[in-house]
Amino acid sequence: MLDEFVSLPRVAYFSMEVALRNEIPTYAGGLGVLAGDTLRSAADLQLPLVGVTLVSRAGYFRQGIDAAGRQVERPATWDPARWAQPLDAKVAVRIEDRPVWVSVWLYVIESHLGGRTPVLMLDTNLPENRVEDRDITHYLYGGDDAYRLKQEMVLGFGGVRILRALAFEISAYHMNEGHSALLGVELLRRFAYLADDLRPGDPPYDLPRVRDLCRFTTHTPVEAGHDRFSYDLVKQLLASSVYGYDDRKVPKPGELGTEHGPIDFSVLTALAGPDALNMTQLALACSDFVNGVAKRHAEVSARMYPGHQVRAITNGVHPYTWCVASFRAVYDRHVPGWHHEPELLVRVHGVADSEILEAHAEAKQALISRVKALTDVTLDPAVATFGFARRMTAYKRPEMLFTDIGRLKSIARRHPLQIVLAGKAHPHDQEGKQLIERLHEHARDLAGAIPVVFLPDYDLELALLMVSGTDVWLNTPLPPLEASGTSGMKAAFNGVPSLSVCDGWWVEGCIEGVTGWAVEDAGSLYGKLEGVVLPQFYATEDGRHAWVRIMKAVIAINAAYFNSHRMMRRYATEAYLR
Repeated sequence: MLDEFVSLPRVAYFSMEVALRNEIPTYAGGLGVLAGDTLRSAADLQLPLVGVTLVSRAGYFRQGIDAAGRQVERPATWDPARWAQPLDAKVAVRIEDRPVWVSVWLYVIESHLGGRTPVLMLDTNLPENRVEDRDITHYLYGGDDAYRLKQEMVLGFGGVRILRALAFEISAYHMNEGHSALLGVELLRRFAYLADDLRPGDPPYDLPRVRDLCRFTTHTPVEAGHDRFSYDLVKQLLASSVYGYDDRKVPKPGELGTEHGPIDFSVLTALAGPDALNMTQLALACSDFVNGVAKRHAEVSARMYPGHQVRAITNGVHPYTWCVASFRAVYDRHVPGWHHEPELLVRVHGVADSEILEAHAEAKQALISRVKALTDVTLDPAVATFGFARRMTAYKRPEMLFTDIGRLKSIARRHPLQIVLAGKAHPHDQEGKQLIERLHEHARDLAGAIPVVFLPDYDLELALLMVSGTDVWLNTPLPPLEASGTSGMKAAFNGVPSLSVCDGWWVEGCIEGVTGWAVEDAGSLYGKLEGVVLPQFYATEDGRHAWVRIMKAVIAINAAYFNSHRMMRRYATEAYLR
């Protein structure tokens, strides 16, 4: 079963969440979707990667909205046996001085171009384990700090061990965010020196060798996005894995020469920070290649992490996944090979305007039909439709559009518009949940003037409907907290321009008035809506819709560049082949 995947060295791509398909809820947002697009492009381009993640049997959550506009969380369980194959391998990770057994499922991403990428999904739901250990891999981002650290032990320690158990030859380890940083500790333990190999005062680990193997992509400048664990908790859970914090904990003779020997606590604190186990700091210390996910984000990260060189590889989205069927058909007819070489989309200017408009009209009608089914609201296909969908959290500023309800109504009297919203708040993010409630309040305030709908349970399928069926894509983060953002890139594949705060990828993607428009605050947002965007949407030239010129520019410039094929080719040449 594994022969085709272990026959050549591979890059092990570790990610806490991966969006594999809509029926597998093992993702919470952009990080997981990016991971899925990364592995899909690896399959398309036949790059030798293997994904490593947790099975997350209970998923993230299904979102409902009650009559008052409050988020309601429901279970999102799935059965891995339906989509993946169990493998005959099992490893143990010691947690609190007891073995926790980890098994593995194989999911294979199959490209329409013929490539295949294996994804290993780690699972502790085994009869050998205690009841409390069987659910370690159940809940994506669930539980308290102890639960999260246990998950990250399984991912980092268990992931490296399961790869060896399955006979994978790993040429590099790529950490997608810091959740998997304990793999660096696992490698340090594997490459520990025997006592007689050391000079007095030398740390007993081959850190340069570990760094040579590890790559790290950081995804957020938001402090809450970086995992930190108290060293008291570390001492409790990693009791078998560290020594030096307790006189009773000393390595046994020869242990430093084995991969499962303990690590010196002073070395751990030197790598991960003196005050707490900072997973981002640990990943930085164990990697010789570090990158941010946009040029602006790399600059911000370099200031956050002095002493580390942070390169920039701007994110991209998977061409075939994020292109709606009607546009795929257009590209297939006029730009053959586009899904393997998306840069060929620069030729879209030669496509008849009518074909672009017809493809968009079909996508827009599909969104309108879904809105009707979910909310019983009927949107008008002739009216400018604005989309906003992302994780509901404070720095995303989803309320910016509704800062001045009176001004918004005044704009709509001259130029009609309608708004489609979606997004989940983390179950523990009370501020995010309140944002969803207030968005529903704004919708009620605008009733009769501007149709505003909030679509529940934002997922991959709904995302594609929204990025292809709206006319303008909104994004209003608080700079510089948007590391990249990829929803606007998805919209670009469907000819939808962005109206966005200039942060993340939009610093690189915005050509004012050509691929979309940049805004700074609510005032400039209203100014662009009233004075530029809506007048252009409704304008005609010689009886033709002038908007199609913008749609073509978005495809030819942004979709042609901001895709995961370009991203993966850069990772291959700059990170993996170092």
